[in-house]
Amino acid sequence: MNDTICALATAAGGAIGIIRISGSQSLEILSNIFQGTGDVMSYPANTIHFGRIISQDQIIDEVLVSIFRAPHSYTGEDSVEISCHGSRYILNKVIELLIQNGCRMAQPGEYTQRAFLNGKMDLSQAEAVADLIASGNKATHQMAMSQLRGQFSSELTKLREQLLKLTSLLELELDFSDHEELEFADRSELLTIANKINNRVTTLAHSFETGQALKNGIPVAIVGKTNVGKSTLLNKLIRDDRAIVSSVHGTTRDTIEDVIDINGVTFRFIDTAGIRQTTDEVEQIGISRTYSTIEKARVILWIFDTDPTKEEIKEILEQTKGKSLIIIRNKIDINSSQIEYQSSIPELNDIPIIEISAKQGINIDKLEQAIFESANIPELSEQDIIVSSARQYQPLVKAHENLSRVLSGLESGLSGDLISEDLRLVLDDLADITGQGRIVSNEILGNIFTHFCVGK
Repeated sequence: MNDTICALATAAGGAIGIIRISGSQSLEILSNIFQGTGDVMSYPANTIHFGRIISQDQIIDEVLVSIFRAPHSYTGEDSVEISCHGSRYILNKVIELLIQNGCRMAQPGEYTQRAFLNGKMDLSQAEAVADLIASGNKATHQMAMSQLRGQFSSELTKLREQLLKLTSLLELELDFSDHEELEFADRSELLTIANKINNRVTTLAHSFETGQALKNGIPVAIVGKTNVGKSTLLNKLIRDDRAIVSSVHGTTRDTIEDVIDINGVTFRFIDTAGIRQTTDEVEQIGISRTYSTIEKARVILWIFDTDPTKEEIKEILEQTKGKSLIIIRNKIDINSSQIEYQSSIPELNDIPIIEISAKQGINIDKLEQAIFESANIPELSEQDIIVSSARQYQPLVKAHENLSRVLSGLESGLSGDLISEDLRLVLDDLADITGQGRIVSNEILGNIFTHFCVGK
């Protein structure tokens, strides 16, 4: 990390472009191409200076340069940000001059990787930087901000402190094992503490499902018979003619997807092939995929235009067990009858039944609210911790497995040295998430930071 790197930190084509420089030679390289007031090398930290970028007495641009001194910078190194006009020619020329004077182009994520290596953030916070850049709605933004502000890291630190207390008590007991009258580790108290830690680790691991749903979009399947208005409903929800609408049965033969934002959460809607008996081989494949989509979806919208039979209702209830189901009666603009099976089918009492006209847009807002509520997304704030990274999820699962052995050992009276070994494994599992107190391999760092954009 002795070399000095540079990269464009903003998308080309805007009014302003920012070029970032980081490394021990940042100010020296800047002084070779920047003409301003005073000596660049003596510029104080956290100051902004107006001047010109010069190449062989030719003015390339009038710019502002921001000065950051180590260790008080994003990367922990001496850093400079050059704010230029957004011309592609200007930006490319400035980067060319920086490289000619000793910089090299930064790799994807290299600025954040240097921040991690210089102790400015841990791995979970570094991953949150990429999530923040990629956040497309309120929920994913709040998840990323929570991790970036260190909420997850702070939680893991507390858990590790409690684990270290457990380990130290058990090992102190071993050191004085010859003195039976001395008791340092009350097994019932240790069991209570270990249970609390395991419950918290389990909660964090379970949040991964919600994190993935928020990050990738909550899958919602629109299912029903042919020609009941599934494609019309999809088009109305996404405000676009994405799916072909036709009175011909079997028009939709494959799944069609698109996303919308409801109350700050992304939902991924999937229009499926209509379910019916058919000899058409291609349509049969589409129907098979409909059943597969039901399996993968978190919310199921079952739509019909004439009242289903009790047998059809019982069948959909069986197919959607474990899912959030919303029953939709469509075409109320031309058919005013109502479904009235709640009394004879008790399972319907807790299921939303929404009457709409997809064609006329009647009650679509009511349906959207029902979809949001059925997803059971918790109210998020920057203090909430939701795990959204598979790399973070795996150590939590391992920590839970090792804690389960600790609990079993405490309950059965297992030797303290064996329990301590499992506790140390849990400590290592949690350290893998933040990278603190662990040697992180170049392969792991590469997997994390190569997914970043250049300039960050």
